[in-house]
Amino acid sequence: MSPSARNPDSDINSNVEKEPQSSGSKHEDYGGGLIPPPAPGRHAIDSEAVPPAEDPSAERATEDLEALHQAPSGPAYSVFSDRQRKYIVFMVACAGFFSPLSANIYFPALNALSRDLKVSNELINLTLTSYMIFQGLAPTIFGDLADMAGRRPAYVLGFIIYIGANIGLALQNNYAALLLLRCLQSTGSSGTVALGNGVVADIASSGERGKFMGKFVYSIPLLIIFPETGRNVVGNGSIPPQGWNMSLLNYLKTRKIEHNDALNRTVSRQEMKQAQAELARKRKLRWPNPLKTIHIILEKDVGLLLLYNSLVYTAFYDVTASLPSQFAEIYGFNELQIGLTFIPFGVGCSIASILFGRLMDMNYKRVAKNAGFRIDIKRGDDMRHFPLEKARIRVFIIPLYFGIAAILCWGWVLERNAPLAVPLVLSFIIGLCLTGSFNVMSTMLVDLYPSSPATATAANNLVRCLMGAAGTAVIIQMIEGMGRGWCFTFIAAVIFFTSPLLWVEMKWGPKWREERRVRIEKQEEEKEARKAEIGDAV
Repeated sequence: MSPSARNPDSDINSNVEKEPQSSGSKHEDYGGGLIPPPAPGRHAIDSEAVPPAEDPSAERATEDLEALHQAPSGPAYSVFSDRQRKYIVFMVACAGFFSPLSANIYFPALNALSRDLKVSNELINLTLTSYMIFQGLAPTIFGDLADMAGRRPAYVLGFIIYIGANIGLALQNNYAALLLLRCLQSTGSSGTVALGNGVVADIASSGERGKFMGKFVYSIPLLIIFPETGRNVVGNGSIPPQGWNMSLLNYLKTRKIEHNDALNRTVSRQEMKQAQAELARKRKLRWPNPLKTIHIILEKDVGLLLLYNSLVYTAFYDVTASLPSQFAEIYGFNELQIGLTFIPFGVGCSIASILFGRLMDMNYKRVAKNAGFRIDIKRGDDMRHFPLEKARIRVFIIPLYFGIAAILCWGWVLERNAPLAVPLVLSFIIGLCLTGSFNVMSTMLVDLYPSSPATATAANNLVRCLMGAAGTAVIIQMIEGMGRGWCFTFIAAVIFFTSPLLWVEMKWGPKWREERRVRIEKQEEEKEARKAEIGDAV
């Protein structure tokens, strides 16, 4: 059946995406005199064709008119197909894999490095500390660069630094070189995590972001086939990138458009150039500003979440950083055996990435249904009327407390030299619960700052890695001074007694988020007004 032959009532009803309370502010009320134009291929309603009020069908026609008016308009959130988005997420997941890989494969070698380089465990732990410091600092530059110039240039720069550092690490044979090159390795690899979160925010709306966050030599396919996704460069993916932002796939897609008939080619080229020029006008290349993340940290809702996330992350790293020396002392393990004991930990982390991503999407839909909020995956949700904090925090609050209990038990299990199976089971629980918890909090930070997701992730890395660096620097001294049991009891107590920050976030977070949105919109309006005044003066 052709589009013109369909029942207009059914078409209109199928077009409704939101409840009245969640409809975007861009649509004015019917009484205001503006009716959004009908979508292409659909029927508009002629007001003269509406039956008299006493006809029962009149009420249905009136409801349809209101429903048409409430239907969201505008372009899709992303024009990438579902298959393309899965491919893009697979690529960024592979790129992001190198940051935790470089950090975690280092742990089993700590004892061997201490012995071969003839330095103490405390000095070797400083290489962990320095790694985490640069893991926090580097994304502040890469994140701002990616939000400004696009994702691909930042990825290319990061991998150049990372590969060079790895070559140096393979050839070094002294402590000073190890310390310096670990810093460079961290600089090159850690930016990929912030960039990956930015890419997911580019292509996935809040309603489906959880599953993509969960899925989340390599530089050659990255250069050739990874497409640019930065929304300030390609919009929702419909605008071809320019210059160094273009991959082979982008180039082939552009050539395909250019091989259309002459009229379409002329129109397409003009539209592309206009769209590219508009984005370029808003985008100014400059030296990345790492201080931009400070503004994000100072926001009340973001600051609370960053603080608590950093505490959970520090506890996680205190367990992993202390495991090699403690297992070698308690069980007499060598490097290979210590490496094998990380398997339960890694399995828990891997399951958490997929499981909590799915749980985020499920809870998002459940909260939206209870709030009468219709999810618009295609165009993205209007988050002003959505209880985002409740949808995210409730996913991990119970697993978080299980993770805290596991850390408490971990210390006393090591204190009593329990059988190996017990700490291995606890390491699985810690990996599952704590990784899931700070993954959800990281996703929530991107939701709070959808316009600068890479910079928001950089702020997250800055706070949690600096906090984690401090924790790993002193964990050996804490164990020696307090004992294993009381050391990890103290760590678990810190996380437990600061957990009310999450309830504060759920209660006052929506208010703070709305205040920030209003403030940012006002600043943008003032900026546009100043530009208009300058243009008039010229």
